[in-house]
Amino acid sequence: MQLEINDHRKIHAIQHEFNQLFPFLKIEFFSKPHKTGGVASVRKIHSDTKTLGECGVLHKKGILTVMPGMSVTELEANFRDVYGLEVRVYRKSGKIWLETKQTEKWSLEKQNMQGEAITRAMEEESEH
Repeated sequence: MQLEINDHRKIHAIQHEFNQLFPFLKIEFFSKPHKTGGVASVRKIHSDTKTLGECGVLHKKGILTVMPGMSVTELEANFRDVYGLEVRVYRKSGKIWLETKQTEKWSLEKQNMQGEAITRAMEEESEH
């Protein structure tokens, strides 16, 4: 998948495109960096109607290629290093979203499969 990155794109558009490929993952944008392996900043950008230009510091445009085999760490680094955007990937677990800090070396595909398996198991359990 290729995400078009420019100052005029809305956060929610990027999130939607990402979620189309990985329905059990989501990305959140932050105004301050987090440390690799650390807890996400409390400075989450709450309005997903903001543009990338309002969030980033580099104001570069281009295409960010997202591959199922890339790790969470790689994706977050690409957003940060190439475009100056701080993002964090979350995995669905039933009805809640978990930070992937403990499993950030896993591929996006593996994260998504894990989220699907846990969510489906929890849904089946709640039906009984």
